[in-house]
Amino acid sequence: MNRHRASRYELRRNARRMRRYGVQPIAMIDDLELAPLAIAGIARLGWRYRSELAPLTIGVSVLAGSMVLRRWFPGWWPTVIIATALVAGALALWGRWVNLTRPIERGYAAVTTALAGTWLTLAASLGPFTDPLPAVLGVGTLVLAVPWWAHRRRRARVRVERTLAAWPDIAQAAGLAGSRIQSAMVDLWGYRFRLGLGVGQTVEDAINAVPRLESALGTTRGGIRVQPVASKKANRADVRVIETDPHADAIAWPGPSITSITQPAKLGLFEDGTPVHVPLLRRHALFAGMSGAGKSGGVNVLLGDLTACQDVILWAVDLKRGMELLPWASCIDRIATTPQEAEALLADAVVILDGRADDLTTRGERVREPSPERPALIIVIDEYAELASEAPRAIDHADSIARRGRAPAVNLIAATQRPSKDAMGKSAVRSQMDVRLCFRVREARDGDLILGQGMVKAGWHPHKLDAPGKFLISSPEHDIPRRARTYLLDDEGVQATAEQHANHRPPLDEVSAQALKRAAEMPTPPPQ
Repeated sequence: MNRHRASRYELRRNARRMRRYGVQPIAMIDDLELAPLAIAGIARLGWRYRSELAPLTIGVSVLAGSMVLRRWFPGWWPTVIIATALVAGALALWGRWVNLTRPIERGYAAVTTALAGTWLTLAASLGPFTDPLPAVLGVGTLVLAVPWWAHRRRRARVRVERTLAAWPDIAQAAGLAGSRIQSAMVDLWGYRFRLGLGVGQTVEDAINAVPRLESALGTTRGGIRVQPVASKKANRADVRVIETDPHADAIAWPGPSITSITQPAKLGLFEDGTPVHVPLLRRHALFAGMSGAGKSGGVNVLLGDLTACQDVILWAVDLKRGMELLPWASCIDRIATTPQEAEALLADAVVILDGRADDLTTRGERVREPSPERPALIIVIDEYAELASEAPRAIDHADSIARRGRAPAVNLIAATQRPSKDAMGKSAVRSQMDVRLCFRVREARDGDLILGQGMVKAGWHPHKLDAPGKFLISSPEHDIPRRARTYLLDDEGVQATAEQHANHRPPLDEVSAQALKRAAEMPTPPPQ
């Protein structure tokens, strides 16, 4: 014990003597211990902040390149300036091919290339340390670094890279251990990445893990979308993280997108900005969702397109006394607002269907190709549930049209709140709907009623839509759950569009008119 105290006393005394004579302790970096750790730490920091250090790295690289050119290739300066002009011009004109999507980004890349190439040319010719070239290089590097450091997409990309670098821990917490990130991309509203699933994992596992992924990635509730990849590979999934809702505000209707029923109608925009194109020729369509979810607005957008088509005859049934569809009356050849009128309208539609079918047989044709002389007949039925309850005999006619109307180009567009078996009447109508737009519903099971059994489990979640006008679409072209928002066509827009298209509507074709005339001349069967 005394020996230990003496040793401590001697150490303190020797330390005082060293300070008295100005001797300072020196920490030696041992090559076998501290040096590798220090180098590795600096390398890790450099790699982590490589994006922020990119301007300085480029400046040092330009300086090193100028020294090489000056020392060994001083006569190459004309080649350097010509190459600089070509590269800068290519970036300005075709920079979008290297992910420079905005003009300001292409301009920045072209200016930076031009200045760096010009400095390199002068340095190769005069020497890199000839005044004022060093000062120009330093100031230019700092000035051009400011837009780089402030660029929103660059900062977002760095943040995403650092977030996804911790994916093994995130995957473990979310129940997707063994999965890996294959690629990632930043866009205007967030970012997306391709997820390679672990052995035995499926896209459904990733969909079920969405709440845990939202927590692990620190996003908002409902901010993550998971869907299968377009290649249909079972061990891949596309994950999209929404940081800024692209559909937070209504999207104004840009005007009719088609002039013929043979063209796909544009009903809205997906979250990535791509249009929702839907072919409607020889197809029945269903618009469904709870009250206030925006299905009537979707029907208005569709009517805005259909009224611009000169190869379409429009009939309509609106048992809410015309509240929804009467504003389009100038473009609709026939509209029913009572149960009796609805029954008569659909009965006549069946007569036209039969007449067109006979005409196809006579011509030796299998399908009717619409034209202004032989237009398609599209029947829009608002609140189909009211038709089933107030005009049950009309349901038989609707069922016949649903089953047989494709080839003669007689089609139904039905809108309803909840297409249950009771609301839709006979099951043939709902089962024949090729195109289904599902707006917000109150319960998850309503999504299966609209989109089909098992769709909610497969990732179609209309009960999570959070604003009027947002919808999911299921059709032969759209078999992946992608959120979209329909355009906003307000009452003034409806009135203006109807007035614009009213004078260009086609008349009923001769075959259909003759079929209706023969039916009217037939004696009415006595009541049973």
